[in-house]
Amino acid sequence: MSDLSASSEAPSPRLFDASPFESVPSFADVEPGENQRWTTWPAITPSERGPQPWPDWVVTSAGALDTELGILKTGKEADVFLLERAVPDDPGGRTLLAAKRYRDSDHSSFHRSGVYTEGRSTRNTRDTRALAKKSEHGRAVAALQWSFAEFDALCRMWELGAPVPYPVQVNGTELLMEFIGDTDGVAAPRLAAVRSAPDELSGLYDQVVDLMRIFAAAGFAHGDLSAYNLLVHRGRVRVIDLPQIVDIIANPQGLDLLHRDCVNICDWFTRRRVERDAEELFAEMLAASYA
Repeated sequence: MSDLSASSEAPSPRLFDASPFESVPSFADVEPGENQRWTTWPAITPSERGPQPWPDWVVTSAGALDTELGILKTGKEADVFLLERAVPDDPGGRTLLAAKRYRDSDHSSFHRSGVYTEGRSTRNTRDTRALAKKSEHGRAVAALQWSFAEFDALCRMWELGAPVPYPVQVNGTELLMEFIGDTDGVAAPRLAAVRSAPDELSGLYDQVVDLMRIFAAAGFAHGDLSAYNLLVHRGRVRVIDLPQIVDIIANPQGLDLLHRDCVNICDWFTRRRVERDAEELFAEMLAASYA
């Protein structure tokens, strides 16, 4: 920061006191290039940022640039892109993020949303009417609801210690979260792609049960759990795709969805010679939810 003090021949101006702030933004002498934008971090409200304390790798500088590096995954309701958030000329101010961008219902092939949204409320009555009528505004609201629902779910589960990606921020229909993969941008494989011996798979199963128990103890089921939304990174299982998380009690189909999660997981492991009983797992999850 430049010296703002006046000379001895002029009255001293009132200096800006930065001490109450965590940091003073510094802007690089650059302009965003192709596939780049200024970081959206300063533009969002505190409630749209991830739980504190923020991990050390989260880049909060207003002088950072977001660079889109490619697509990681296409889905029924959203696409996930690889994003680099970095401060120019600062090797330590760089991180890779997964940017999940939800589409409105006109461009989405996800048609079972009503199963998951039962028991959820919409505070804005105009939005409620628009959703019911499926108007253009309603379709936009629906996309926003999915992004914020997933952000809220990730925040809650992160704070409970579940192995989910850290939710960095949500901004409209874009959710930025921790990228699970290597520093060179290679994403961690899904559990479905893992080829391990039965004893190693047994350990991975135990990790899946542990994360399901955290969800159940908080009164929730993933709702769409399978080997395709579980990642394995450095021997650790991480669960992704949480927009459809369901309240086991408030959602009339909550227990059915929990049971389906149990069946999906046990069937997958059993087909790989790690025999597990879905009904036993379901009973364990019920016990955890009522403990």
